[in-house]
Amino acid sequence: MIRDILFFPLAAAFLLAMSFLIIRYIHIFQLNSYKPQVQKKWVADNIPEFLLKTVWIFGTVPVILKLGDWGAAIGTAIYVLVALLNLPKKAKKPLVFTNRVKRLLVTQGIILAVIIALSIIMTDSRRFFTMVFAIVSICAPYFILFINWINSPMEKAINNRYIKDAKRIRSQMPELKVIGITGSYGKTSVKVFLGKLLSARYNVLVTPESYNTTLGVVRTLREKLRATHNVFVCEMGARNIGDIKEICDIVKPDYGVITSIGPQHLESFKSIENVVKTKFELVDSLGEDGVAFLNADNEYISGVSVPVKRVEFGTEKGDYRAMDIRVSERGSEFKIGDTQFKTKLIGRHNVLNIAAAVAVANTMGIPMEELVPLVYRLESVPHRLQLLGSGNRLVIDDAYNSNPEGAKAALEVLSAFDGFKLLVTPGMVELGTKQFECNYNFGVQASQVCDHVILIGERQTEPVYRGLIDSGYKKECITISKSLNDGLAAAERIDTGGKVRIMLLENDLPDNY
Repeated sequence: MIRDILFFPLAAAFLLAMSFLIIRYIHIFQLNSYKPQVQKKWVADNIPEFLLKTVWIFGTVPVILKLGDWGAAIGTAIYVLVALLNLPKKAKKPLVFTNRVKRLLVTQGIILAVIIALSIIMTDSRRFFTMVFAIVSICAPYFILFINWINSPMEKAINNRYIKDAKRIRSQMPELKVIGITGSYGKTSVKVFLGKLLSARYNVLVTPESYNTTLGVVRTLREKLRATHNVFVCEMGARNIGDIKEICDIVKPDYGVITSIGPQHLESFKSIENVVKTKFELVDSLGEDGVAFLNADNEYISGVSVPVKRVEFGTEKGDYRAMDIRVSERGSEFKIGDTQFKTKLIGRHNVLNIAAAVAVANTMGIPMEELVPLVYRLESVPHRLQLLGSGNRLVIDDAYNSNPEGAKAALEVLSAFDGFKLLVTPGMVELGTKQFECNYNFGVQASQVCDHVILIGERQTEPVYRGLIDSGYKKECITISKSLNDGLAAAERIDTGGKVRIMLLENDLPDNY
């Protein structure tokens, strides 16, 4: 009787610990775009942290084997400890309980319910199930991948049904003009700017937020496309060869914009050549009457020939070249051809993105003179060189998905301000074998601009730190913080000597880093 009484709390504690672990790793799986290979790499990179919070489970087996039924009480306490160590924390991007997540939870619930039910029914095998509990718990990160494997035929069938429906909706609107936008960086800003410019003349649908995956685009078509829309501006993201083509096969683009190509997502692409090949899948998908809008400043783009009409934009050359650029803390001014533009946006990087949007809008029939007031009214895209604050406290929020070119451009913007220049950054990720080099160079560049640098995460920012120190930067002007909140608190304590504080937030790593 005592054995039965003590085993129920053990099973309940196991279920509690597994629930927290499962929620944690489903959240990571969602952040990793439900990509099993990306998830496997994340698990391999984070094994030490996982073991630190779960290694105690190994103690349940010898305790129960040696102490018998009373050992179940100690085992229960161990599982409760593991549950407490893995309590859900406040996330920058919380888990979204999509239908896919709900299906994963239902499947894991069924499996765990079967394990617990068998352990209760088979009273003579409870020591065996104690080992099963421990093994399942320790394998929690891979348990999610196992559940996904079980669900994969169903997920594939559901996704194919959604894709087929999106293609049907698109085929019913043959007059719809579709503009595909891709690039290693800049695509979201160009998408937003272009949507604003085209809205002066057309009824425009723009993919919302970061809905730039195949299923994100499919969801946009199914839920938001209406017969009244004339233009669909579609942002296209990619992590693997074939991702852009998959989206193009659905939306059938008439125009394609490649904003940039650089060493981003190299962990999945493996080489810059694969990045180039994938981005140009957009151009390859255009029909004979299609137009490719290409960044003439980008070395990976300018030398590639295309089978359709080519229109180039840039700040150094191109059909739509932004010239006589003047950038200050009040905004930017530039000319394209004979047309003078002003914008409240800061930085040459934003000027380049505006030039891309102007190129497309003008090609689609909006005269340059009509674009001038529209450009002036453009607002910063959140977390992309967004100027916040006022008076003696300014923040340049460039926290979204930093990359080498974008980080360099952000430092150039910071250098244009007068005051105490402060950088807060966790460095850059997803750069593959180039990651150390790019972060080191970022540290070197920051040493020439910043009065103080706050690094978020000692291990992650080691290359940035080395770049700063090797450039002769003073150690006392570097602060290393464990989290962004700690870093921001440290920034408040820094004495600026009465100068205006200009703080650049460069990148904010997602919860899976």
